Amino acid sequence: MYKFSETMETNSAPASAGVLAKLQEDILTGQMKPGEKIVEQRLCERYGASRTPVREALRQLELDGLVEYILNRGYFVIGMSDRDFEDMFDLRKAYEMQAVKWAIERITEEEMENLEETFEFMEFYTMRNDIEKMQVINAGFHQIIYEACKNRMLQKLLTAFQTYLKYKSSEVVHQENYLSVVLEEHRAIFKAFMDKDPREGGRAMEIHVNRAKERRCG
Repeated sequence: MYKFSETMETNSAPASAGVLAKLQEDILTGQMKPGEKIVEQRLCERYGASRTPVREALRQLELDGLVEYILNRGYFVIGMSDRDFEDMFDLRKAYEMQAVKWAIERITEEEMENLEETFEFMEFYTMRNDIEKMQVINAGFHQIIYEACKNRMLQKLLTAFQTYLKYKSSEVVHQENYLSVVLEEHRAIFKAFMDKDPREGGRAMEIHVNRAKERRCG
């Protein structure tokens, strides 16, 4: 069964992973501004970490394109622009459409049971109008699809997109019928799994990601 986690377990995770997640969040939510100089000692104090995990996290964020290192000057925040987020949605759409098609063809019986149970949770928390819980379960629904597509590179890429794009949703003011609309979008995806119809699954995912982009990017 897919386990939902509302908070990151930094105590059990390697120190660098915990610092990386916190730094990533601070940059993507705008707490650290583009162009801002990053001072290692301040990060150590801010996150209660030593220099080694901070430096490892900065190196990873440089590879991810969120910070840049300038010789003799240090690290600076790059962040993500609105266009970066929009482009990521378009890339996510193409990859998610392929992932759902493969997942419908390759999903195991156990994974299908997990997907069905997850969709039932989505129905339950929609009825309760619990947006925060619904967002966690929504991510879980997609994660099951990523795993079921049986392609590790695609799974890793889509998981990274999901991590980045969740910060964009923090800016959204949800309409009154938000949860019911999102539920119906996922119902169409789930129905394609029930019908074993990859083509319809791709179409349903395309609609869902297009609407998600509209909701988050305007």
